Amino acid sequence: MKRAPALPPSRFRVARVALLFWCLFIGIGAVFGAACMLIAPDGHLLQMQNMLPFFQVLPFAKYLFQDYVFSGIALLCVNGIPNLIAAGLLLAKKRSGVVCGGLFGVTLMLWICIQFVIFPMNVLSTSYFFFGLAQAATGYAAWVFDKQESFAVDPAAYPRVGTNKNELVVYFSRLGYTKKLAYETAEASGAKVCEVLADTLTAGTLGFWWCGRFGMNKWDMPIKPFTEDVSAYEKVTICSPIWVFGLSAPMRAFCRAANGKIKRADYVLVHFQKADYVNAAREMDALLGITRESVRSVCCRHGKRIQDHRL
Repeated sequence: MKRAPALPPSRFRVARVALLFWCLFIGIGAVFGAACMLIAPDGHLLQMQNMLPFFQVLPFAKYLFQDYVFSGIALLCVNGIPNLIAAGLLLAKKRSGVVCGGLFGVTLMLWICIQFVIFPMNVLSTSYFFFGLAQAATGYAAWVFDKQESFAVDPAAYPRVGTNKNELVVYFSRLGYTKKLAYETAEASGAKVCEVLADTLTAGTLGFWWCGRFGMNKWDMPIKPFTEDVSAYEKVTICSPIWVFGLSAPMRAFCRAANGKIKRADYVLVHFQKADYVNAAREMDALLGITRESVRSVCCRHGKRIQDHRL
């Protein structure tokens, strides 16, 4: 039996699990601390008997901070219950859990900022500030990865692709943005779609840094053999992401290999900044040995198309 192709690793799942850890760690810790304060309002269970005088700098200290009852309730309501709710949403695979988990990391940092005002600098408060920062950063990363991975392409949704035997769309896509633009372009013209595949690491977070190395140095990236005869088509549309303000390394290698073989060409450049990247189009002209007919510049962020225009 033929085995189904392995799915690419999901950075969202990894970030979601990390965020779940932070929500449980902080939530359970806050519930435990609040319970100790409510069971022993003098603070002896947490060895905080001598810290009540520090609370006198806060408003209404005469009424609220003569013991730890109000502090325990506040800790439970601000950091305990909300984080456990976020953990439950994450376990239920609700997207709202990602947003809540990240926001509660910010809440924890604000809570610790109040402690910085009340108490002298200490290791515990400083550590929890960085825990909150890590939670907020993990929540933001999970949100971004989810948006990126939802930018998926279902080839069945593009029935006209491949009906025009005179045109070809060639693309390389690491995250899926460029792939979607390639299929949309092919659907409009009926062109056949072919993918350029890198022969090295490109997927996931490690792939991001590895690709950045190629992008910074303007190197060609090794690609797998491209079997399609580009010279057999009247027109080829080349879709490439922008890496480090220039042409992506796999498409640089493809264009170099296709020099003199393409008759007419259009370019689709996909990036994250509101820029035209004419420099990438000029490099493609030089590598291919032709002058393109048109360039389409598309800015995509977090799964959304921000800007789309022709140069």
